[in-house]
Amino acid sequence: MTRRPLGPRPNPLPLANRLLSFFVQAPAFFAATAFFGSLSLLASLFEKNGRMQHRIAQAWARTSVWVSGCPVTVLGRENLVRHPVAVYACNHLSYMDTPVIFSSLPFQFRIVARHDLWKLPFIGWHLRRSGQVPVNVDNPRASISSLSSAVKTLKSGMPLFIFPEGGRSEDGHLAPFLNGPAFMAIRAQVPIVPMALIGTHELLPIHTGQFYPVPITLAIGEPIETTGYSMRQVDELTTRLSNEICRLYYAHSYLESPAQPSLEAITEVPENAV
Repeated sequence: MTRRPLGPRPNPLPLANRLLSFFVQAPAFFAATAFFGSLSLLASLFEKNGRMQHRIAQAWARTSVWVSGCPVTVLGRENLVRHPVAVYACNHLSYMDTPVIFSSLPFQFRIVARHDLWKLPFIGWHLRRSGQVPVNVDNPRASISSLSSAVKTLKSGMPLFIFPEGGRSEDGHLAPFLNGPAFMAIRAQVPIVPMALIGTHELLPIHTGQFYPVPITLAIGEPIETTGYSMRQVDELTTRLSNEICRLYYAHSYLESPAQPSLEAITEVPENAV
């Protein structure tokens, strides 16, 4: 377990980190994904509620986090059990975000993710067979249809998790939020729980396959109630969610928070976006 403090990722990485990633961590990560993905597919033949598949996904996630060599600290854990059903929304920095989330949330949930992930071997097969919710962000009409499916999932009593930015950060800063989480929460009349991941960008940023172990923090904020919100307030709720996740993120990151005007740009996303 690393004692290295969180800070900028070296470029290039130290030789020891590059060799460890190439010969140990990356092969172990892909092997774990193939192994647990195969188990998940097998389990899907015998169950319909996805419970066993979710446990397998958690085992994959814990193995992946262990392989990365990163200690994970969860702050505000009590906010995870305040409501039986909610939309859980978090910033997106890295491929390692998903393992950290699955290893940290102590209940069964479904994820809402970009539809193109369903095309990936093992990962896509697990997503399809375990009842996760794809969203086509390139097609507004398809987006509304898939979000309606997500609302049905919430109303059936199953919590949902989503990355509101729609993709991984390029530089470690938060991107403008899409309206999907607010749309789903208002339609289903369930709370939104803001969460922030700190450190996964330095661990494994976009466009790289080399791990750089640093401490990871998952900060969980107070649930945002949606009772009384109407669909005309989707932008307002999206802004509130973005501001809270930004606050959580920059409170624990070495990065400085950007100027407020760049955060307000999220309200320009139309209501029928995700």
